[in-house]
Amino acid sequence: MTPITEVEGQRIALSNLDKVIHPATGTTKGEILHYYAVVADLLLPHLRDRPLSFLRYPDGPDGQLFFTKNPPPGTPDWVTTASVPRSDDPGARQVVVDGLASLMWAANLVVEFHTHQWRAAAPGVADRLVLDLDPGAPATVVDCCRVALWLRDRLAADGLTAYAKTSGAKGLHLYAGIEPTPSDVVSAYAKRLAVEAETELPRSVVHRMAKSLRPGKVFVDHSQNAAAKTTAAPYTLRARARPAVSTPVTWEEVAACGRPEELTFLLGDVAARAERYGDVLRPLVDGAGAGPVPEG
Repeated sequence: MTPITEVEGQRIALSNLDKVIHPATGTTKGEILHYYAVVADLLLPHLRDRPLSFLRYPDGPDGQLFFTKNPPPGTPDWVTTASVPRSDDPGARQVVVDGLASLMWAANLVVEFHTHQWRAAAPGVADRLVLDLDPGAPATVVDCCRVALWLRDRLAADGLTAYAKTSGAKGLHLYAGIEPTPSDVVSAYAKRLAVEAETELPRSVVHRMAKSLRPGKVFVDHSQNAAAKTTAAPYTLRARARPAVSTPVTWEEVAACGRPEELTFLLGDVAARAERYGDVLRPLVDGAGAGPVPEG
């Protein structure tokens, strides 16, 4: 029998709560739902007003993965959706998670949450910049940290304040709040930063995606600033063997990182970190310190 729970006046069927989703730790779907309920106050501000894509992994990371932009079949009519015109589908819509009820409904599908860099009211006009630092073995997140510090200072030179989070996989994500700017302009600036990082740190950085270029280096992926692209949201679980979370980190932690384990956080770690640090990325939500994107 599927239990029914009521959240913010909405009845939600929660299924298969004992099902193991993350096999390395035996983490169940019920524990995942509990995690999202606990971190809702941290996560929701980063999801509100942003059309979502979902990476679904209902049978765990070793099962079939589904990446979807369209609202999943059976989406309740009380779940908010927003118009996201696409060249192949002018009438396309995507889910917007705007409260605890829709968060728990989505979490019950077992998903990674991925957001655009723009809000629903202004598609293709970004209010933040993102750089995804992805290490090519044998490089690790430790190497990403060194590159992140350089990029932080480079962004600061342009008047932009950078914030960091783990990807929840192997690397780091850097964000900077910006004044609303067309995504193609932000993309061009992000690419300039990536090229400059490779020029200044040629032994450590590559700005092109080709796998042949990446062993032992950090790929500075600037492509996620494109209007159609998304990035794993802060505090989302990732479809990994262990229940890793894309977790905001302080610059002190980035600077001090000497081993990958120091910047690996699982769902049971996040609440205590929030008690200690609050939401490191909160200024991105509040728009504090957002600056103009330099012209090319």
